Amino acid sequence: MKKLFAIIAMVAACSFGATEAVEAAPIVEEENEGVFKNLKTKFIEGGAGFMSLVAIALVLGLAFCIERVVYLTLAQINTRKFCKELADLVAEGKIADAIEKCKNTRGPVAQVSRKAMECLDSNDRNDIGTIERTINMEAEVQGTYLEENCSWITLFIAMAPSLGFLGTVIGMVMAFDDIQRAGDISPTVVAGGMKVALITTIFGIIVALVLQVFYNYILSKIEALTSNMEEAAQELLVMCVKSDKCKK
Repeated sequence: MKKLFAIIAMVAACSFGATEAVEAAPIVEEENEGVFKNLKTKFIEGGAGFMSLVAIALVLGLAFCIERVVYLTLAQINTRKFCKELADLVAEGKIADAIEKCKNTRGPVAQVSRKAMECLDSNDRNDIGTIERTINMEAEVQGTYLEENCSWITLFIAMAPSLGFLGTVIGMVMAFDDIQRAGDISPTVVAGGMKVALITTIFGIIVALVLQVFYNYILSKIEALTSNMEEAAQELLVMCVKSDKCKK
């Protein structure tokens, strides 16, 4: 009986909680609308002309971030499975099929593997040193592709707070201009310029923080792909050593 009463109490509590959640939903929506309205108001108060520069930095920075995230996500493959299938083809002497498989597979691992397979398929019997140098050169090229456009992201990360600090200086100048015109240093006179100074700084820092989070995520994906290339390079050297087309 005690267990039955406990279950009934839990159900009642859940029902009461669900009712409260339904009643609280309109309040949460109103609060969200209020937050967005306040952000819009503060954005305008910061000076629409100057704050537009901060907004442009955010939009362009996010565009580069999204491009990198999509590119790096599409470049990821199951490296171990790919190398296993490639090793089976090489063991069977099907180098042409291995090259075709590399061409039909996206990502830097496949491109590095294609260079190694082309060395094996060449008329000259390449030694393991030549193949290793070819793999390393292609890995460097693919690493450059992975880091493409990252310099633009770092630029906007640095630019956003700089624009905010520039807005701070402009706001202070406005405050002193107001003091000069009014001949008074009361809080009412300087409030407008100080508000512009603080708002632009806040938005600049927020933009930099958002872009920094994306940038760190991009760096983690680049490191993962680089690690996959190193793993694949080792597997490729083992394949080449075992192949009859590699000069020992």
